[in-house]
Amino acid sequence: MEYMAVDVEGVVLSSFECVIINVYAPDDTVRRGRLWESPINLKASFPTPWCVGGDFNEIRSLGDRVGCSRRDRGMKDFNNFIDRCELTETQMTDRKFTWCNAMDGNKWSKIDRFLLSPEWLERFKLKLWGLPRLIFDHCPLVLLEDDRDWGPKPFKFINVWLLHLHFASFLVKVWQETQINGRAGFILHRKLHALKLALKKWSEEVFGNASEKIKEAESQLHSLDLLAEDRPLLETELKLKREVRSEM
Repeated sequence: MEYMAVDVEGVVLSSFECVIINVYAPDDTVRRGRLWESPINLKASFPTPWCVGGDFNEIRSLGDRVGCSRRDRGMKDFNNFIDRCELTETQMTDRKFTWCNAMDGNKWSKIDRFLLSPEWLERFKLKLWGLPRLIFDHCPLVLLEDDRDWGPKPFKFINVWLLHLHFASFLVKVWQETQINGRAGFILHRKLHALKLALKKWSEEVFGNASEKIKEAESQLHSLDLLAEDRPLLETELKLKREVRSEM
């Protein structure tokens, strides 16, 4: 599974005309070569600055792959595509690779990336972050213009709540007991807020602090992932990784 995100609010607000392309390249080298020809042929028709991101299923140099077979034919075609489209790769912060096989982490590749026209780098102060991979084979990539604070985080619904025998009756009880006066929109807003607080307290009492447990597990998995990018994990570390993944 793969995730990619780009923060374009600054682009929209400043009327920056551009082209954004999401790529998912095939595994086969020949088919990938044909895919690279498509954007090359389109470049003249769309002269505004390009942002091309996604899973390219190809590396740019031999250092982008560890523990995998190293064929350079597709690599040359990929670099030729980048040069002909006049694109520049955005360097990733915090990690080296974006894909890993299974949980043992003995094969690594950098096959997900963002490629930008020079105008993007001249106009915006962009940062590319490789986020924790957790239980997937790809790590999410997030391209940000800056580190703005977007305000409070949204409410999270934890699926395990649905497995509890008294979950539905608890929701009904809280909703009916919450009495608010005012306009319909105000009543709905306040009752949802009360339900959110009640659910948080109920979840901690019944399941423990699930959010903190998830954060701790995510942090452990991410730390082991970064360690595995530099050296093979020890047997004790592999055992810990399996246990944490199973817990998640």
